[in-house]
Amino acid sequence: MRTSDEPDQLGKCVAVIFTPLNIGPLTLRNRTVRASAFEGMCNGHNPSAELIEYHRSVAAGGIGMTTVAYAAVEQSGLSFPHQLWIRPEIVADLRKLTECVHKEGAAAAIQIGHCGNMAKSAVAGGRPIAPSARPNLYALTWPRAMTGDDIKRVATSFGNAVHLAREAGFNAVEVHAGHGYLISQFLSPYTNRRKDKYGGSIDGRMRFMCEVIEQVRAAAESDIAVVVKMNLSDGFAGGQTLDEGVLIARQLEQLGVDALVLSGGFVSRSPMYILRGAMPTDVMAELMTEKVLKMGARLFGKMLVPKVPYEKTYFLRDAKVIQREVKLPLIYVGGVTSREDCEAVLKEGFQAIAMARALIIDPDFIKKLAQEGASAPCDHCNYCAARIYTTHMACHFREPPLENVRYRLQKHLESL
Repeated sequence: MRTSDEPDQLGKCVAVIFTPLNIGPLTLRNRTVRASAFEGMCNGHNPSAELIEYHRSVAAGGIGMTTVAYAAVEQSGLSFPHQLWIRPEIVADLRKLTECVHKEGAAAAIQIGHCGNMAKSAVAGGRPIAPSARPNLYALTWPRAMTGDDIKRVATSFGNAVHLAREAGFNAVEVHAGHGYLISQFLSPYTNRRKDKYGGSIDGRMRFMCEVIEQVRAAAESDIAVVVKMNLSDGFAGGQTLDEGVLIARQLEQLGVDALVLSGGFVSRSPMYILRGAMPTDVMAELMTEKVLKMGARLFGKMLVPKVPYEKTYFLRDAKVIQREVKLPLIYVGGVTSREDCEAVLKEGFQAIAMARALIIDPDFIKKLAQEGASAPCDHCNYCAARIYTTHMACHFREPPLENVRYRLQKHLESL
């Protein structure tokens, strides 16, 4: 028990989280970020009233900046029919979102990216594109290798997306360079088998990322912050390593990005390295409508999505390696659902904390961090993640599943 004359280190660390933070041209009211976790609230690739209300509620709950997840920079980067595609005709609706967030005192960011080999031809308008023509068993796609013209066009599309984000009133863009999406596919030797200047050594594999960031920085000018989500490592043998992650972080700093979000994992090879815990694949299968994918999830789900034990602040050790090598602001993400978790991260000197699951179960969680012992009642069952392939994100504590799904979820919870 702490005596009255002992310093309240927890209180001091948590007090820091409620101080302003500068990220490039942007000043956040505090050091919390709603992580870019896919909401699944964009049927027809358009922002919905549901998406706007969710981010408004998180802003009202005290977040410093909320991030709209995964906006494809062009049609070829889409994999789901309920995924956002940033284009001129939706700018007005996106502006409604940013205005709602700003009225609640928070900043608004939008994550921009491209699915690469995870894109689906039915929504992407053609065969998926990727660094190399290697099949993706996780998404059941066989992409074609990108040409020089493809590379130039997609890099330009990232820049165009930034122009649209500025017009829509966003304060920041987050370039998705992790988790096995297109930029990450170029960075990883697992998916990049190119023999030209975009492949081979890490210098070659970083070339596409550099060209994207050059386009993004030019479009951002000096009035919108540029954040990059990158992998510490891919989380499996043969993927991008932590040592390469250091080189990537250094390169991004040299390119002038304003902050990094340090994550890890590869959706098509080590998906639970991103989330940790076990994926309720039976729930996922129950929700799927495509017969082939439904059967595949039931028969091979646990093999394709193996469990990775959950632990608090699970990326912290690797993130500290990057921290020693760069000076730009670092945003920590991964396994933060309590005031105690925030303390562990802030004690290490990270500038901000991003979280998703804690804010899915409780959009007001940031306000509650001022209370000693505050904790979001997340059970880390990943039901919210299992839903997003077919419908919108939701926590089973807040939105009880339908009866057939509830049965599958209960069995999953019993196995944890």
